[in-house]
Amino acid sequence: MNSNIINQSNLISRDLSWLNFNYRVLDQAKDKRRSILDKLKFLSIVASNFDEFFEIRVGSLYNYIDNNKKRIDYSGMREGPFRGYLLDECFKFFNDYNSYFKDEIIPILNKKNIFIGDVEDLDEEGQKRAKKYFKKTIFPMLTPMVYDNLHSFPILMNKVIIFGVVSKTKDSSKKKKISFIQVPVNIPRFFEYKIEDDVFFIPIEKIITKYINKFFRSVIIESISLFRIIRNGDFTLEESEDIETNFLEELKQKLKDRKFSRVVRIETSNNFDSFLLKSLKERFRIDDSNIMGISSDTLLDFTSLNQIIDYNEFSELLPEYPSPIKSIDMEGDEDKNIFEILSDRDIFLHHPYNSFDPVIKFLNEAADDPNVLSIKITLYRTAKNSGVIDALLKAAENGKHVSVLFEVKARFDEENNLRNGYKLEKAGCYVIYGIGSLKTHTKLLLIVRREGKKVKNYAHMGTGNYNETTSRLYTDLSLITSNQKYTKDALEFFNVITGHSVPDDYENLITAPIYMREKILKLIQGEIDNVHSGSEGKICIKINSLQDKEVINKLYEASNSGVKICLIVRGICCLRPGRKGLSENIKVISIVGDYLEHSRLYYFHNSADPIIYSGSADVMIRSFKRRIESLFKINEDFIKKEAITILNYNLRDNCNSYILNEDGSYIKKDKGKDKKFNLFKEFYLLDRKKIENSIIL
Repeated sequence: MNSNIINQSNLISRDLSWLNFNYRVLDQAKDKRRSILDKLKFLSIVASNFDEFFEIRVGSLYNYIDNNKKRIDYSGMREGPFRGYLLDECFKFFNDYNSYFKDEIIPILNKKNIFIGDVEDLDEEGQKRAKKYFKKTIFPMLTPMVYDNLHSFPILMNKVIIFGVVSKTKDSSKKKKISFIQVPVNIPRFFEYKIEDDVFFIPIEKIITKYINKFFRSVIIESISLFRIIRNGDFTLEESEDIETNFLEELKQKLKDRKFSRVVRIETSNNFDSFLLKSLKERFRIDDSNIMGISSDTLLDFTSLNQIIDYNEFSELLPEYPSPIKSIDMEGDEDKNIFEILSDRDIFLHHPYNSFDPVIKFLNEAADDPNVLSIKITLYRTAKNSGVIDALLKAAENGKHVSVLFEVKARFDEENNLRNGYKLEKAGCYVIYGIGSLKTHTKLLLIVRREGKKVKNYAHMGTGNYNETTSRLYTDLSLITSNQKYTKDALEFFNVITGHSVPDDYENLITAPIYMREKILKLIQGEIDNVHSGSEGKICIKINSLQDKEVINKLYEASNSGVKICLIVRGICCLRPGRKGLSENIKVISIVGDYLEHSRLYYFHNSADPIIYSGSADVMIRSFKRRIESLFKINEDFIKKEAITILNYNLRDNCNSYILNEDGSYIKKDKGKDKKFNLFKEFYLLDRKKIENSIIL
């Protein structure tokens, strides 16, 4: 019944589409070509994504349910029935990746002499060390917390391993008490021990279980249960005209409140105590749909697999990725600084195939250059030991005027961003902590430089964060330019987002929250008009997510007008392709592979004179209405060809691509008789000649 309702809708459920995306990530772990550590990496990503899905998407759903607000999903279902259907689908997925770990991953690990075992699997010396590790390190760090008539229910932390112990005194046969022991996140998840060629990873909970009686002297332990909880992490900040301090205080309070937010999932170990489970369900107002149990021969929390991946003796098992290639736009200019190159031409980078180093170099050269007057930048997520932050600090110390719009509402990076923001402030930078209830998601850098008697502006515009760590893992695009048509728009944009200015119409930027949706709709309409006038209409869009109804409906209209549309959508796609009378001219593919596809490109054929944009924005309601976003137009002919080549390679790929069916399911793209084309390898072989010969889509 529910599946029929879902398939009748002209839109695909955002939440179900997201779950489908995680199946495609899981499929990467199942790929037989991958090394065992690569498989573990993707399983860790799957688990992390799944946790975040509950924190944000399921959390958001409960915001409606708990507050008796109506919500109709894109599938057409109301919030109550949809909750049941969604959690059932989540349970299937949870069982799928846990079964794969147990049935496939564990045997492969064992063949590689890697064992995730119990204390008893160690030799005598290993058991002695494990016992000593418990006594000296673990025992002092753990705190049992009893819950009874005299003690209130403790605060159970999000996403940590928790022991639930049911006990009673020796002189009482009926009165049970529940105690909780939460395992601190700064204790390594595994105790590591090597016996000749065999490497053992003993989960910390196995050691604690073995010696847990040390915490419960002179009482009877009836049961020991393991679990972890996932809390609602979805919150919004109220719009306010109060001063910035109040905004920051509200954010800090929301972060504190997140620790107490409602529980949306409990992950339990095998043979979980029924008395304890009943108590937790009553306490957290959840039912069996929110409980997901694992078997005794698998593992709680696959994100901890990173400790095995990082084990220093497994380097030979790590996948080998090629070194970044030099950007074609920088060939022959190895000895020049960035400013010299930009005086001649723009630089276009495709990460991680091209290194992110030129962007860091650009910032460092600006920080050291006595002719640079100011630096303005938007920051969303930065690396742990950020070269970007270091360059900005150096620039401030060297007397530059440094303005940083630091988005402290970047989900789950709020506290890190606040810390870095305060560090920049102390160094003398002018820091703005976000713009009210809007998230500043645009990726923009502006450098002002004195050159003789003139002042010249330089800009960087991109699709990804100013984060050198993720730049090696995500595919993103960067444009570095001194073209004053770009820098004039960038300067105006900074004045708008940091001050009180109403923007003129930009020449090369499309911005949100004011203009972006309307501009995209207008570009789609242009292709419709071209078809009506007898020209060919084509659209190719590469994004992370497609959810906005107005744009989807306009794409449906374009399809029915004869416009050929190909969408490359990595994750969520609410558009239903290939439906008769609705979207017969629309094809949707998703690419998931070695790197997390994060770049965005918007191509409109424009009667063989292509209009191409790139930037930070996806086709999401939040991008158009709740975020400060920007898309930049690609003007220079060779860079246009580079962008077209990227789209062509994405369309040609037959090793990492999945095709979206009309019913919302995905199938792996069939190579058929075509030659194998793996874009993750082909981009490393790209040269100027191949780009010059790139044909218009």
